[in-house]
Amino acid sequence: MSPAAHGAGIGNDDRMGSATGRTRTSRIPRAVLAFLAVAGAVLPATATVTAATATTRADDGERLLFRIRDERVGESSGLAVSPTHKGIVYTHNDSGHGPQIYAIGPDGRTRATFTIGDAEARDWEGIAASTDRATGRGVLWIADIGDNMDGAWPDVSVYKVVEPRTMEDATLRAVRYRFRYADGPRNAEGVMVDPRTGRLYIVSKEFSGGVYAAPAKLRTDKVNVLRRVGSAPLMATDAAYAPDGSSFVVRTYFSASVYRSPGKLIAHVVMPPLDQAESIAYTRDGTALLTGSEGKDSPVYRVPLPAAARPAPSPSPAPTSARPRAVKATSGATAGDGVFGVPMPLLWVTVALGAIGIIAFIAYRAGR
Repeated sequence: MSPAAHGAGIGNDDRMGSATGRTRTSRIPRAVLAFLAVAGAVLPATATVTAATATTRADDGERLLFRIRDERVGESSGLAVSPTHKGIVYTHNDSGHGPQIYAIGPDGRTRATFTIGDAEARDWEGIAASTDRATGRGVLWIADIGDNMDGAWPDVSVYKVVEPRTMEDATLRAVRYRFRYADGPRNAEGVMVDPRTGRLYIVSKEFSGGVYAAPAKLRTDKVNVLRRVGSAPLMATDAAYAPDGSSFVVRTYFSASVYRSPGKLIAHVVMPPLDQAESIAYTRDGTALLTGSEGKDSPVYRVPLPAAARPAPSPSPAPTSARPRAVKATSGATAGDGVFGVPMPLLWVTVALGAIGIIAFIAYRAGR
């Protein structure tokens, strides 16, 4: 597969407007949301935590960039920043809508609507952007990977579309790739592409989710097999690769986890409170994240990354007399650290067991 994921986002120097608006009430029970907020923060996934691990809060420089103004976008379920059109962010609706993607400008207004020809919008849950190294053209990957019944569909699909050169309404031709999981059906909402290898990844949305790698070369004449290569946080709703490929982020309803590679956690990032947090993407310079929500007048926020999760600065000549200085982790942890002396693995297991009990109780009360 020749395209390399750009992982691009809006740069810090892009000017964005902001405005007020309404958001839709979450479809998830509040009791479950409250539990997931705690469990998601304490039990992200089984991962190797290093001394470089850091945490940043959503109010640490977080700002509202814009709200999506298009009334046709009522369930924004993914974000991808254009690799070639500055200030353009692509989004799409969840299930129950047509096969369209919307190019949103810095003011939150739609610049163009693109219909994906011969595509089926069964349950679109994510979108990623990449760059074809051979042509320099942008490439969009639209993931029809939702499966709330965990096996309702014999396979899932990802549509590959060459990014249009102009922001004018049009119908775009797509290449469809079909997928199945090596370890059985999964519900998923995250899609991302590694810019260094061009490999496509799907992140499942489960209590014990996983990162699944697609074959290095995708085939259109048969179903491609997705194989699990690592764990994912509790109920992941989206994912994206950094522009330089040095890391990737996985979004949940309440936070985001940044990884150096599957299983190797770099940082947790607390997200702004949203009714139905469904999307995430990197800014163009890789120093911050963009995140959005479903609902009318859906907000899109910019959330800065901690230093440990940002791309390494480009090397520059240093004076010969300069001495290297030790770098101190801002908020570190080791694999053996815990809370009140309790080892983290034991703490995670305890929280997981408590999670099962709480959810079972909620389900029992709801069914009475």
